Amino acid sequence: MKPTPTSLTEPRPVLAFGAHPDDIEFGCGGVIALETGAGRPAHLVVCSRGESATNGTPEQRLAEARAAAACLGAEVEFVELGGDAHFEETTVHVVKLAGIIRRVRPGIVLAPSLVENQHPDHAKLGRMVRDAARLARYGGVAELRDLPPHGIAQLFYYAVSVDAEPRDLAAVLIDVSAPGIVAAWTAAMEAHGSQLQTRNYVELQLARARVHGARCGASHAQPLFPNDPLVFDSLVPLGRAARRF
Repeated sequence: MKPTPTSLTEPRPVLAFGAHPDDIEFGCGGVIALETGAGRPAHLVVCSRGESATNGTPEQRLAEARAAAACLGAEVEFVELGGDAHFEETTVHVVKLAGIIRRVRPGIVLAPSLVENQHPDHAKLGRMVRDAARLARYGGVAELRDLPPHGIAQLFYYAVSVDAEPRDLAAVLIDVSAPGIVAAWTAAMEAHGSQLQTRNYVELQLARARVHGARCGASHAQPLFPNDPLVFDSLVPLGRAARRF
């Protein structure tokens, strides 16, 4: 089920990076559904085939990722950064990710949080995406000269689990309770059936979203964590605070 479009005028895409075929859906799938439902293109980049997972073959997991992206109304591509459970933070990999940023030319980039208490691929990818977003701006990087430089507006981190939520960054809570959004997000998570054999990760993520929603008076919300301070031209675009004084 795709989210119902509303309106945005030629917005820059949202670009989301995931270490494994299910990370984006579980960590920020509701946000992706919300953005595509409003008419913003979303491009998902999966950086392994999940080949080290206990459940599911690489072929099965790629098919699941494609089905999940369709549920979210997003495009998906796959890149290799050393293989599942074998990520290495190298300049070659960072430049590869920077090339994707230049090609897609997003406004917002989403990446796994930098918290270490999670699958080691997640934090490694988060750091590489952070560095890639910086390199994508630099016109003199020799390996990237075939594509024009591109500066993103903001980098946000998402957390695949509660333990991966940064404690030193204030969360930006995204209300994903608009009609059709939770249904599209749930369908995307359920597309990863191979990963639901061990635990009901769908209910786990929905429960997290309900808790965050309760914090801000919504039925469901997902947290994002900014890499840099948010800057606004005025107070007009600011939404409500989680606390109602």
